Amino acid sequence: MANSNTMAKSFLQVAAAEEIAPPLRVVQMEGLVILKIIKHCKEFSPALVTGQLLGLDVGSVLEVTNCFPFPIREEDEEIEADGANYQLEMMRCLREVNVDNNTVGWYQSTLLGSFQTVELIETFMNYQENISRCVCIIYDPSRSNQGVLALKALKLSDAFMDLYRSNNFTGEKLREKNLSWVDIFEEIPIKVSNSTLISAFMTELEADSPVTQCDYDRLQLSTNPFMERNVEFLVECLDELSVEQQKFQFYYRNLSRQQAQQQAWLQKRRSENMARKVAGEEPLPEEDPSNPVFKPIPEPSRLDSFLITNQISNFCNQINGVAGQSFSRLYLMKALQE
Repeated sequence: MANSNTMAKSFLQVAAAEEIAPPLRVVQMEGLVILKIIKHCKEFSPALVTGQLLGLDVGSVLEVTNCFPFPIREEDEEIEADGANYQLEMMRCLREVNVDNNTVGWYQSTLLGSFQTVELIETFMNYQENISRCVCIIYDPSRSNQGVLALKALKLSDAFMDLYRSNNFTGEKLREKNLSWVDIFEEIPIKVSNSTLISAFMTELEADSPVTQCDYDRLQLSTNPFMERNVEFLVECLDELSVEQQKFQFYYRNLSRQQAQQQAWLQKRRSENMARKVAGEEPLPEEDPSNPVFKPIPEPSRLDSFLITNQISNFCNQINGVAGQSFSRLYLMKALQE
């Protein structure tokens, strides 16, 4: 009996014990939520829009059951305060009609996949202060015009968030954490969930319309505008990456110059100490923190270069995918004509 009482835990002990949440595996989205996101992003394209995601965090599945758009506003403190009040009022109204009003992240539109910015990371960190796990749904209307549902769910990796909180993106720290540019974001698989009635209704519609608009979009031969925009954005990213590399070259050049000045100062101080030793005087210290020669030069942050490299990889993948599909369609049309 004594052993059983020792092993037994009270309700307060169990409640106070920290529960380790399983890793996020799937983002389950209602079909209506996806349609609302697509409608909002396409109506205002090419302008970029954002909205709130609502749902439940259940184990390793993040369920997105509802969403609502944010009003387009300018950069103004009063207008931003109105936007925050609008968000709270909208969630209060949803709670009154017994709709899920738990924030699980946000969605935003993008242009040709150019979403990997510092602003996105800062938004993630702001959400993480109040929500343990949140995602960002990225929708690209321009990419969807090619017959592909360009929808993806992203989150920041735990290793990157720890490093971002310390605000130390030096080369030594990145090597210590074994963090590269591909480890910033994690893409979570999306699972579309519909009710039984909606699935039955969609099954009835399939018999009447076996071919959808997306099927026609996949057969479009003209991909020049899409390819040109991707190449233009890719060239801009390469120019930005070149500027970041010049910053590091300038840093290493100043660092080598400083090390040469330090060695020259040390040799001079050592020769003075030898002369003072011969004269019977106390030697001077070989380290002088007040000397500007020994002032450390701050290393530039590698965060911008990591994000630009991510963007370059994204544009290259898009160009590769569209070019491969275009060649397939051209060979198909050639075979049909012959």
